Amino acid sequence: MNKLWIAMIAVAGLAVAGNALAAGDVAKGKEKSALCATCHGADGNTPIMPEYPKLAGQPHDYLEKALRDYKSGKRKNPMMAPMAQNLSKEDIKDLAAYFSSLSGDLKVKY
Repeated sequence: MNKLWIAMIAVAGLAVAGNALAAGDVAKGKEKSALCATCHGADGNTPIMPEYPKLAGQPHDYLEKALRDYKSGKRKNPMMAPMAQNLSKEDIKDLAAYFSSLSGDLKVKY
């Protein structure tokens, strides 16, 4: 194998490992999700009010960005802002990993 192929394989391996680390830990996210379950349901599909979003099955990057934006104040919501304030970067990644790993009951209404 020539050196270029070895270098390309090494870079690809690092990229995959980096993405796995960046994605968060599903098991840790489940452990941290008790407070989320209060409003969004333990399964992420049964919010207590119809206007609360279903989290299960949402894309990981969407959930992560939403939580970061609530934390920074870029996204406004009087219920979510204080919840997000106490989340670390790792918490956000873990919660996003957990809820995105669940089977979602998302339905688009037109």
